Amino acid sequence: MPLKSAYSLSDFILPVFAMCAVVAASNILVQYPFNHFGLGEILTYGAFTYPIAFLVNDLANRSYGPAFARRVVYVGFAIAVVLSIWLATPRIAIASGTAFLTAQLLDITMFNKLRQLTWWKAPFASAIFGSLLDTLLFFSIAFAARFAWIDAMTGQADSSLAMPVPFFSQEIPLWMSLGFGDLTVKLVMAIVMLVPYGAILAIFAPAIYSANRNSR
Repeated sequence: MPLKSAYSLSDFILPVFAMCAVVAASNILVQYPFNHFGLGEILTYGAFTYPIAFLVNDLANRSYGPAFARRVVYVGFAIAVVLSIWLATPRIAIASGTAFLTAQLLDITMFNKLRQLTWWKAPFASAIFGSLLDTLLFFSIAFAARFAWIDAMTGQADSSLAMPVPFFSQEIPLWMSLGFGDLTVKLVMAIVMLVPYGAILAIFAPAIYSANRNSR
């Protein structure tokens, strides 16, 4: 997986397909609380799938560079928004598209600045900051009461999750509680995603993996 200086249309097929599949699945799953171990008010299933988007983005960036990765994000963004409108609500689609595009572009920028460091630092740092931005944008737009106008504008029932719920002896809106739970899982998944990322590097780009393994 050495950085390539040129690429063809066929090079986009796998990363774009993977990105769209991850975002479409996450937009569906984020609407379903994780009703196990008493976590129904602080976690959704979408938190387990969305971090894979950062893995796809980082592998594309590592293999072809930031310009290629941005093209994957732009195409994935356009297709994912269309799929989201079909599979979810317009408000979810807008929230997802805004959060996805902003967070993934931040991920690319951070990864590129850190790409010469130890192999795990660039994907880990970019995924952490990307997840923070993605969670803030998505949950506020999708579920905060101040964005209920999107539902009204598109003829949908108000899907805001503003009802108060207990949170560490305090009460906060449900969307904040869900956002906190999702972010916690995303941060854990950022660590878990280093396993397939490192394995793929070791197999397909051993020179990069070995060269950066001990760098500061």
